[in-house]
Amino acid sequence: MRWILGILLGIALLLYIVSFFIDEPLRRMTERKINRDLKGYSVKLPGLHLALIGLSLTLKDLTIIQQAHPDPPVAKFPVLKASVHWREILSGRLVGELQLDRPRLHINLQQLRSEATSKVKLKERGWQQAVEDIYPLKINTVTINDANITYIDLDPKRPLTLSHLNLEASNIRNIHLPDKVYPSSFHLETDIFGTGHGVVEGKANFLAEPIPGVKAGFKLEKIPMSYFKPMLARSNLAIEGGVLHASGDTEYAPKIKKAHLKELTISGMKLDYIHSPATAGAEKRRAAVVGKGAKEVSNKPGVLISADDISLSGCNLGIVNREPGKTYRVYLADTTFHISNFSNQFAQGPAQARLDGKFMGHGPTHVTGAFRAEKQGPDLDLYVKIDNTQLTSLNDLLRAYGNFDVAAGTFSLVTELHVRNNVITGYLKPFFKDMKVYDKRKDKEKSLFHKVYEMLIGGVAKLLENRPRQQVATKATISGPLQKPHTSTWQIIVELIRNAFFKAILPRFEQEYTTAGKR
Repeated sequence: MRWILGILLGIALLLYIVSFFIDEPLRRMTERKINRDLKGYSVKLPGLHLALIGLSLTLKDLTIIQQAHPDPPVAKFPVLKASVHWREILSGRLVGELQLDRPRLHINLQQLRSEATSKVKLKERGWQQAVEDIYPLKINTVTINDANITYIDLDPKRPLTLSHLNLEASNIRNIHLPDKVYPSSFHLETDIFGTGHGVVEGKANFLAEPIPGVKAGFKLEKIPMSYFKPMLARSNLAIEGGVLHASGDTEYAPKIKKAHLKELTISGMKLDYIHSPATAGAEKRRAAVVGKGAKEVSNKPGVLISADDISLSGCNLGIVNREPGKTYRVYLADTTFHISNFSNQFAQGPAQARLDGKFMGHGPTHVTGAFRAEKQGPDLDLYVKIDNTQLTSLNDLLRAYGNFDVAAGTFSLVTELHVRNNVITGYLKPFFKDMKVYDKRKDKEKSLFHKVYEMLIGGVAKLLENRPRQQVATKATISGPLQKPHTSTWQIIVELIRNAFFKAILPRFEQEYTTAGKR
């Protein structure tokens, strides 16, 4: 026994010593093979150690560089260890396991755009072959400890960072439970943007063809929305503040694509949609893409997108116009919004929506609506009521479209709109009460012509008054076919607000005032 033990110890010591002698040649060969197989990327491998006892391979400080934009490197792996998954030897399978400690991924907008515009597809980049160059066995388990993923958009001072990310994925080669639809399991947990937290847990079939299949649940907590500011700016959206919570589940496989949002809440957010002449063309192109995408997924077999409850609370939502000479912001303050039973499938029934807020900061506003997934086009019912908004808060809007402002008065609005079979019907009725246009003190710096013009407007308002209630009222009937029947429901709502209010009511008052002035 002493001789046998001595021989075994001698062999172990010899293997240990030999492993150090082959590390450098193996490092050079591994680095060369990986760089040969990768397309568009290259690697640097300063250190490697092969443990002949246990048959494990450890890569040290592996760095991956995108050739189009080499600075900064897209990934660094302080420790990457591949070894035999000894437990599966009992199952008659020779497979490997992979462990990554403290990996760091760093991606910026330039690198992302370069990847998106590349003619070489992701699956043709050679990543799978590169892993096989590192370790010849098929990987059956993956463990990632304390990873950090950083994305830099336009502002390097506002990185999007996933920190302390941990991932465990097992049975990747479907050794166990091969008859199950999703035989593998995985668990991912990470901190998001410093204050947020996310968990994704589920099952998968990583060997499914033509794409892997995944079925998982997710939960997001305390996600600060302001970190998305640079990305939203490219869609003409300006955001400040806001915290997001969400939970749901998803299933993505060759024969089914399902996304179910149990709940999503955003609180304390200020969000503006900004229109300017410089972005007008991009806005139209973006709207066309969104409309086409909504049409493609609407009632599509095998695709189910649904949400039980989406809500906003304590939010400020606005539309900002930056056209020269027509600068204004129209907004809802203290907004709460709920939409339930949202789906892209008509058979799921209508989604119900309710919005409450304060128009221009003080006019009580109530909106209810019902939306159905499009079959032959948008299908919706919308009811809006705005009460007692101070007219002075709309002066920028009145100057933009009517070339006048007011000194006092209130504004209210009632509207009912229906869209079916590419036809819109409804009405929009605004009320102006106690409207005072010309004020000697407020308008003393204005020209004589403009003073006379505003006095005429005030006179017309008096002529139009409903005497018992002292309010000016008009009614705009809305009916006819949709000009763009393939427009999405959300685009229809935005267009109705913009066209009916900004382009129907205000110019009508301007026309009435001008006609009365000529008389």
